Amino acid sequence: MDPISQGVLGAVAACCSARKENMRLAALVGWAGGMLADADIFIRSSEDPLLNIEYHRHFSHSLAFIPIGGLVCALFFWALPRPRAPFKTLYLFATAGYATAGLLDACTSYGTQLYWPFSSERVSWSIISIVDPLFTGGLLVLTFLAWKKRARRFALGAALFVASYLSLGAWQNHRALAEVEELAASRGHQNIQRASVKPSIGNLVLWRGIYEHEGRFFVDAVRVGWFSPPRAYPGPNLEVVTLDQLSNDLDPDSALADDLQRFAHFSEDYLAWSPNQPNLLIDLRYSAIPNSSDPLWGIEIDRSTPDRHAPFRTFREVDDEAQETLLNMLMGKDL
Repeated sequence: MDPISQGVLGAVAACCSARKENMRLAALVGWAGGMLADADIFIRSSEDPLLNIEYHRHFSHSLAFIPIGGLVCALFFWALPRPRAPFKTLYLFATAGYATAGLLDACTSYGTQLYWPFSSERVSWSIISIVDPLFTGGLLVLTFLAWKKRARRFALGAALFVASYLSLGAWQNHRALAEVEELAASRGHQNIQRASVKPSIGNLVLWRGIYEHEGRFFVDAVRVGWFSPPRAYPGPNLEVVTLDQLSNDLDPDSALADDLQRFAHFSEDYLAWSPNQPNLLIDLRYSAIPNSSDPLWGIEIDRSTPDRHAPFRTFREVDDEAQETLLNMLMGKDL
């Protein structure tokens, strides 16, 4: 999730294990621990554009790395002139904060290598958006109260809020997936190969649904409101692109073949060609508008230069018309 959410959840975890006299120190160290895992964003290369997406949410977010991450964070605070606490106390706070990073990111749809080095699976439970103001705002209020009053009960209340909110996200995910499957059945698509839903930015009401049927991806937005029946906003369908198709005539040791393999793994094989930009291989899981085929990112494929790394392109601008469309879907209005 966003750095503020990561930091505040780390602070909550540390404060839940702190005594009153150490509550503010726990919040500080836990906040740093919660954010430290995202230092992997600095792993990048100007010559290899995919290096960053390969290592973001990689080893630093794994369960196995938690003791090491906690140690790095604790050593930083221990090296300060006045740590004001024994090292074992700093290590407890730092490790508690660090432990939340990978787990929280696994709750999003981006994908986190939670089980590294035993598995390279990208875990993505897709029960909360990567940015959710309601989730973060509630945590900030309760954590501030824990810090101000030095009271663990507010930290425990924040932990209960997190568990409740993520449980709500899991229930909304279930409802959205059921709606996508019902939509597929209404089209006569009885035997779909796979289906997934992901929350749109900042809410648990509007979801992006994708399912695969007979070599095509079908993209739809589904709204699962709190007090209204589910509603679907149909989108386009695109031909499925497989890694075997892409790599068929490439030298397996070439830079392009390696890039294709990494991008396919990163995107969980939700690969398609952009309908508007030639030679752009897109990650169909994401779009600013949940029923659109316009991507958030993709790689440009130039088969004439297989020994050069594929450029990684991002598309994050959203015009006024798209914003209005998104708002109308959130409100459950006709388009």
